[in-house]
Amino acid sequence: MDIDALRSFLAFVETGSFTRAAKQINRTQSAFSAQMRKLEDELRVSLFEKEGRNLVLSEAGMSLRAHAEQLVSLHNQAVKQVKRYENKRPLRLGCPEDYNDSLLPKVIRVLQQTEPTCSIQVYSEPSVTLREWLDEGKLDAAIVTRAPDSEEGYWLASDRGVWISHPDFAIDESQPVPLALFQTDCKYHAAAINALTKRG
Repeated sequence: MDIDALRSFLAFVETGSFTRAAKQINRTQSAFSAQMRKLEDELRVSLFEKEGRNLVLSEAGMSLRAHAEQLVSLHNQAVKQVKRYENKRPLRLGCPEDYNDSLLPKVIRVLQQTEPTCSIQVYSEPSVTLREWLDEGKLDAAIVTRAPDSEEGYWLASDRGVWISHPDFAIDESQPVPLALFQTDCKYHAAAINALTKRG
């Protein structure tokens, strides 16, 4: 059965006349009548009968009414659910590699709880690159490092850098200290240099 025909049938149920039903669904009365005749032909029953000067539902029509209401309701629900995917693109989320195993899973879990149908694309780049991509519109959101006194974005967690060395390493103050650091535009790089500078 055509769902549009069932909607028209229910318009008659609601209004009680072909004229008012046709007006409600923005059709001519002749088009509405033709649609109802086609529905009756398909079902091979008469859905309407005369009662004095009025047209009312026949026994078959009353039987169809309950089913039509259910079918139209189910159709509306199905369309509503499917429409959620219409033109829906993935959420583009940036995250430095440092946080891929710690913060990222927690953030994705929260996003999936609030938006179960949302797919997520993750881009792993340094924070400075992620900030540039945010400004350029290449990302929708990003997890980045920031200075402790910064008010940028929303705070997720605190992270503290530590110094790590080989157990046998000893500093020779007469020689430059060999260091392995993040890139120069990284917050940790700047923090490490500042800490060493303060220590002299």
